[in-house]
Amino acid sequence: MLGLTMRARKLISGEDSVIDAVRSGKARLVLLASDASANTAKKVTDKCRYYEVPCHTASDRYQLGRAIGKEARVVLAVTDDNLADRIRRLLTPNP
Repeated sequence: MLGLTMRARKLISGEDSVIDAVRSGKARLVLLASDASANTAKKVTDKCRYYEVPCHTASDRYQLGRAIGKEARVVLAVTDDNLADRIRRLLTPNP
């Protein structure tokens, strides 16, 4: 699903770009690698909490990068509502 989002150009990667997208209201979902540094994790989660953007911890940085056809990525932001909802449903276990 992340690869499709990347091909649709509805994905932002990189810490500074993602934080800018969260601040501007473009980000609908943020994915943070489980092996992100403590400083990066705190910065991203604090911004997401303040701006009320859902933030999910995903697998490690290499799997996030591989999912979008790039090298290692620590943080990604989805900018499309429908794609963000679909990814969120895939990440959330069924009750």
